[in-house]
Amino acid sequence: MSIQLPEASNFSVPIDRMFDAMLVLCGSVALGVFVVMFWFCIKYRHGSDANREGRQSTKMSLEIGWTLIPFVLFVGMFAWSINLWTLLRTPPAGATPIYVIAKQWMWKVQHANGRREIDMLHVPLGVPVRLIMTSQDVIHSFYVPDFRVKQDVVPGRYTALWFTATKLGSFPLLCSEYCGTDHAAMTGTVEVVSPRDYQRWLHASTALPPAKRGRQLFVQFGCSGCHDPGAGIHAPDLHGLYRSRVQLADGTSVIADDRYLHDSIMLPSTQIVAGYTPIMPTYQSRIDEEDVLALLAYIKSLGAEPSAVQHGGAHE
Repeated sequence: MSIQLPEASNFSVPIDRMFDAMLVLCGSVALGVFVVMFWFCIKYRHGSDANREGRQSTKMSLEIGWTLIPFVLFVGMFAWSINLWTLLRTPPAGATPIYVIAKQWMWKVQHANGRREIDMLHVPLGVPVRLIMTSQDVIHSFYVPDFRVKQDVVPGRYTALWFTATKLGSFPLLCSEYCGTDHAAMTGTVEVVSPRDYQRWLHASTALPPAKRGRQLFVQFGCSGCHDPGAGIHAPDLHGLYRSRVQLADGTSVIADDRYLHDSIMLPSTQIVAGYTPIMPTYQSRIDEEDVLALLAYIKSLGAEPSAVQHGGAHE
């Protein structure tokens, strides 16, 4: 007896339909090949009275038909899958951002207002949600079978996925990438609630918003002594840095996105900003990914529009 998974997100139906169409197409082609093969095996078996005289004519229409028809069908399947993949990778502009950190062996979640949860993800019904994810240690894979979404979560890199929940209820969250001895225990729950209940739950927290907590860490780790305006040490001003173009010492340039800011904190010597010496210490293994996310939230809060003066990265 087959088990039908609930269709609980906007991707469930289109992915199921594409999977079913691919199964029917591949199964039909395979069945046609084997039927013809067995028919020839039986008809021209050893000792049969089938006519084995060589034929000099060929049916061009048949040759073209069995070549072009499967080709067109498989190209159509390819186009369908590319369109669906593009949709999977293009979240709506107003999607609610939620940060997810994978760690042996748990899922740590932080919402936009600072509320946190472990092995639990609350999302509002009918509202697009964008998950920004990274790993604290090894490769994990965020997988919600009922939503038909899965994305690898990689250390030192930000990956993302989005979905819109379409059913209220609780749905299992799994790690689908072997990540160590307790991999099977790395499970959680996605709780889909009404938008009103989600807002009520979200604002019941007394946690600091990520940007405010990031400011505290910015001072605690000594970053303000170099990067605050008026600091005595020659370091770039971070106001307006996010999403601006940064000129590097090797003559190239890069957009100061999340990945660039992350690497500037954890691996500051990899991309040196033009006009600055690489004296900033690395914070790799000194702070965890939750702290990095808070610092990034603070830097983003300083302004998203680049100023007339070219800004540098987080290098001294």
